[in-house]
Amino acid sequence: MNFTISSPANAVIGRYNLILQVTSGNKIFSRFLGQFVLLFNPWCPGDDVYMANESERQEYVLNENGVIFVGNAKYIEARGWYYGQFQDHLLNICLTMLDLSLYYRQDAAIDVSRRGDPKYVGRVISSMINGNDNDNGVLLGKWQGSFHSHENPSRWDGSVAILQKWRQDNYKPVQYGQCWVFAGVMCTVLRCLGIPTRLVSNFNSAHDVDRNLSIDKYYDISGKSLNIGKDSTWDYHVWNESWFIRPDLGTSYNGWQVLDATPQEQSK
Repeated sequence: MNFTISSPANAVIGRYNLILQVTSGNKIFSRFLGQFVLLFNPWCPGDDVYMANESERQEYVLNENGVIFVGNAKYIEARGWYYGQFQDHLLNICLTMLDLSLYYRQDAAIDVSRRGDPKYVGRVISSMINGNDNDNGVLLGKWQGSFHSHENPSRWDGSVAILQKWRQDNYKPVQYGQCWVFAGVMCTVLRCLGIPTRLVSNFNSAHDVDRNLSIDKYYDISGKSLNIGKDSTWDYHVWNESWFIRPDLGTSYNGWQVLDATPQEQSK
């Protein structure tokens, strides 16, 4: 006997138990057949992450290798990165990441019920890639000082070793990462879950902490710079964009959506 399972395009992603139940008269027989995993499907026109162009699906979902641009505006370096989203155990690590989040621990039923929404899943994953929120995050960031006791961020060349070390260390944050490392790992996790994702490098970035759309600098009466503002400018920054529709905002906002896993101030 053959069975075909058809899931709704907006079904919750994750692990499912498959149970066969047979009713005969007033008797019911049940048998556990195994588990299967449901993911987002960029090939399915009804899925929020549907991407119509096959060459783009090959690049932003299936490609396990990429290039990350780092450096500064006058010297841009291309750094190879191995995403490895289809390697052994990576899917289990990514699904476990969802279950370790503060969202799941605060209300498991609500969290799981929202896992059919790529907006929500992207937000959870962006929180879990960094270890700043006491949530068993994957990476700790470090931008200055000595790295001799742990891994220098510049030595990472792929996500697989980082995610495997995170699991082997019982989900304690791996030391250390910087923006391109956070973005590379996040790209791996989102592609593994079926969400088309890419990296974006920007040179001469500005970080506005008080949301007034300006970078504020302060000087004393003699023109000496005062270090009292929290706004900052960076040589470069790397973040992610994921492809999905935005029914909450309207069709003009469908397409690439910005996600940033590098820890800054907490989002509201």
